[in-house]
Amino acid sequence: MASGKQSKAMRKARGSVVQQRSIPWMVILSVGVVFVVAAAVFGTIYVRYADKAESREAQAKAEAAAAPFKPTPENPDPSKGIPGVVTAEYPGQQHVRPDQRVAYDKTPPYGGPHDGIWADCTGVVYPNAVRTENMVHSLEHGAIWIAYDPARIDEAGKETLARRVENKPYTMMSPYPGLDSPISLQSWGHQLKLDSPDDARIDQFITALKENPNKVYPEIGGSCQAYPGAFDTQNPPPFDASPPPADAIPMSGEGTQQGQGEMGGR
Repeated sequence: MASGKQSKAMRKARGSVVQQRSIPWMVILSVGVVFVVAAAVFGTIYVRYADKAESREAQAKAEAAAAPFKPTPENPDPSKGIPGVVTAEYPGQQHVRPDQRVAYDKTPPYGGPHDGIWADCTGVVYPNAVRTENMVHSLEHGAIWIAYDPARIDEAGKETLARRVENKPYTMMSPYPGLDSPISLQSWGHQLKLDSPDDARIDQFITALKENPNKVYPEIGGSCQAYPGAFDTQNPPPFDASPPPADAIPMSGEGTQQGQGEMGGR
């Protein structure tokens, strides 16, 4: 009888040992899944970070290569040496009201009558097209406007263009529906139309004309910061693609108000 009890106890003990030695597959599987997901997430973050770092490095090299186009007293407008740049003379400070249109003679315009309120040009990449009359005023302050045709520039192209603008004062970028070229660069009195966002002339144009101090734009020292309460950077006045109405302000400036200085400083 004692032997039977002992045998039963031994079987019980062996069962306990087997149970203790059983492998917790569900726990291991769960940990493995978490590890794989975490590795994928961190891998994606790393790749994106590496891509951004590489993009920043490429942009820095492009800007360095454009350094010879920096304006000097001896060469006040280096954009004259950039193939494809066209120019025109426009008087400054011809202001229109927010409810008025201008019958611009260029697309996009790069000078002429404009809204009395400038668009924020503190390195803003606008996701939607902005009212042209506000954008032109920013050019009067020495800004560069990169416009692109949203039908012909893909996401990668937009990112390449945005590297020239994001957080860089006196630049702005926006889509321009119906543009007759994939890309168009504007500064006051200057324009350059291009096909590729990788074109080195983009950096040359910006280097030559952004805040050029040699009076190639009317309002040296004009602010690019949106005037509080006058222009909402997050919800700017929208672009109007319709033809200018019969009462639109002509390029001669007839019907405009002469600007009496600007609101805001640098």
